[in-house]
Amino acid sequence: MVQTKVIAIASVSGGGKTAITNELRKSLEDSEALFFDDYNFNGAPDDLIQWVEQGLDYNQWNLRPLAADIKLLLGDKNPPRYIILDYPFSYKNEELKNYIDLSIFIETPLDIAMARRLLRDYENSTSFEIHKDLNLYLRSGRVGYLEMENIIKPNADIIIDGASTVSEIIDTIMQKVRTDKIIKEKRH
Repeated sequence: MVQTKVIAIASVSGGGKTAITNELRKSLEDSEALFFDDYNFNGAPDDLIQWVEQGLDYNQWNLRPLAADIKLLLGDKNPPRYIILDYPFSYKNEELKNYIDLSIFIETPLDIAMARRLLRDYENSTSFEIHKDLNLYLRSGRVGYLEMENIIKPNADIIIDGASTVSEIIDTIMQKVRTDKIIKEKRH
């Protein structure tokens, strides 16, 4: 019987979570991927900046829909060997932490993450929209990015340089997964 391992990929917005999750899914035989951004979480903070300023209560997020999909995959008659989560909170949410066997933080320099976000999110936008987002980032959004580095990064099992190429990051993860030395017992 397969014992499914759940691997969470965390980073700041634009840090590479989705690209790494997609490539890791291709590299790991018999794997499924779940993406945080595919869900509409009731109870999610309306104002992320205010959420950060009020102390980042990761349990404020009702992640039951994501947890339900993990349970569904784990309870399948033929469960996948790996479930890869494109998920920003590492072990910080009580609802999900006990499912995660390995948390990886992609430590992407903030300038690279911002450039990726601009390229990804503003391909067909006006310069006014880009300026508005950059001003918001400088006024208050950067604090959220720094909090990710201060809270989520030290909470992860592995930290990988996000300035590396996708293939280098995948090679590093695959090497660690193959050794099985980094897959921990579930946290309680």
